Amino acid sequence: MHKIKNFIIAIAAFAGSSLLTGCKDLVLIHSKGTIGKDERDLIFTAVALMLLVVIPVIILTLVFAYKYRDSNSNAKYDPGFTHSTKIEVVVWGVPIIIIGILAVIIWKSTHALDPYKPIEIEGVKPLNVQVVALDWKWMFIYPEQHIATINYLQLPVGVPVDFTITADAPMNSFIIPQLGGQIYAMAGMKTHLNLIADEVGVYDGRAFVINGNGFNGMHFKTHVTSSDAFNSWVQEVKNSPNSLTTDEYKQLLIPTEYVQPKFYASVADNLFEDIVMKYMMPGMDDMHGMDSK
Repeated sequence: MHKIKNFIIAIAAFAGSSLLTGCKDLVLIHSKGTIGKDERDLIFTAVALMLLVVIPVIILTLVFAYKYRDSNSNAKYDPGFTHSTKIEVVVWGVPIIIIGILAVIIWKSTHALDPYKPIEIEGVKPLNVQVVALDWKWMFIYPEQHIATINYLQLPVGVPVDFTITADAPMNSFIIPQLGGQIYAMAGMKTHLNLIADEVGVYDGRAFVINGNGFNGMHFKTHVTSSDAFNSWVQEVKNSPNSLTTDEYKQLLIPTEYVQPKFYASVADNLFEDIVMKYMMPGMDDMHGMDSK
């Protein structure tokens, strides 16, 4: 028994040290947004409840293997044993209780963390950002600020953000792990993701679907700043010499890899809606239905 105890301690120490060496890379644990933190807590809760079964099973497996080993002459031999009500109650009862608890938690959290559910903060107006997945880059349009960016996202801290997401390329998935959630981007459709950042910082965002040669480079930085810094950044972008006209957008449709951030001081009217509708209306599939302003 002493050898088994030392073996378990050694395995636990190795596993713990392995996890600690990579903690800085576990972005889901280091959540920086309300939604991200709630999703992280849900993961921890589910894992903890499942470990209530897993850990005893592992321990008892080792104990039984040691106690009833062939060389142990002191083990009780009972060839007539066929049933134990107590064992049946534990084996079936504990998992049923855990599944019941998990079911209630997941049911409530599924509705509470609905990506389409707006985040409401009294006195704070949400920021609207339109997201388009391209080959192989992300385009962000700020409709109220009339600016756009490529592979660069800036958000004000403490302000709810309503992402409206589509694709003008094969299906993809949009995610900023430390802020929470992920949602699919599909051509001809609009999906929504509501997030909020609680802390100033720079967080990674990326594509989460393997969709071709440039997948690995389809990522971006999310810069979360104060509201004043965000407003100053918007003014800087408006001074950019670039304009996102429909002709410029057609150039963006050309597949490119590892695209550097780019900024546009203005955006063609209704560009996002036209991108969605081009898959639904005859004559718009090649952007002819768009104004070239």
